[in-house]
Amino acid sequence: MDYLWAFLVGGGICVIGQILLDVAKLTPAHVLSSFVVTGAVLDGFSLYDKLIKFAGAGATVPITSFGHSLLHGAMKQAEDHGFIGVAIGIFQLTSAGIASAILFGFLVAVFFKPKG
Repeated sequence: MDYLWAFLVGGGICVIGQILLDVAKLTPAHVLSSFVVTGAVLDGFSLYDKLIKFAGAGATVPITSFGHSLLHGAMKQAEDHGFIGVAIGIFQLTSAGIASAILFGFLVAVFFKPKG
């Protein structure tokens, strides 16, 4: 049953993104930014953690989870270190994802020589 909920929630997030692309004529950058902000807002209201407990990977794999991680880390470190903790928390939880995106983007550009 866990797999079914993960599939339905993750698929639902993707369907919302596709509708925004097709119907609202938003660019992929607008949809990406909207999903990151949505994840942060849901975490601000303590709803995203409940979604993760319910759907598992269906909620942690989509880009909305990145917004959740940004805000979650910032708020946790802000409690401990004050204003400087906001920056510490953002980079502490998301540094692995950011670093791997830069590394793999560079490797793809080196090996495949994109024309764009």
